[in-house]
Amino acid sequence: MKLSEGVEAAIHAALTLAGLEREATMPASALAGQFGQSPSYLLKHLNALTVAGILQSLPGPAGGYRLARLPEAISLLDIVLAVEGPRPAFRCAEIRQRGPAALPVSVFAKPCVINAAMLRAEKAYRAALAHETLDGLMDAHTVQTDPRAVAAGCAFVLQNQRAQKKSKTV
Repeated sequence: MKLSEGVEAAIHAALTLAGLEREATMPASALAGQFGQSPSYLLKHLNALTVAGILQSLPGPAGGYRLARLPEAISLLDIVLAVEGPRPAFRCAEIRQRGPAALPVSVFAKPCVINAAMLRAEKAYRAALAHETLDGLMDAHTVQTDPRAVAAGCAFVLQNQRAQKKSKTV
């Protein structure tokens, strides 16, 4: 199974946004620069995450992106489905019913065993992704990643986050 590079970019962007201070945002251009992505390419994926309710997009000169939910409430499956869509990776085209020796459709009343096996694998794959959260990735990153990379990531967040003005209630 091959996922698009957009999935990797979306997960890295979401993980970076999970490090923002409460209510802060980060511009898409900063995220794109951090990961060597073109701004328009990353923006497409950030917008997909926004539509899916994973990110919030705030307009204006001090706007940008931030998580719409807590990191423990965002799974890798949420991000993959936002970027790739909900359809299974394997799509049975019923090629067993084609060819020069094709048999009548009635011969194939039972589901294709290959399709059934692939759908079971997809179910297991999705369950594993649903179990992995941004919060868990943040914890693993802190423990397993070279401290220099962790420090560089933290410095990037501090340098590029935008504090949001608190709205005044009347």
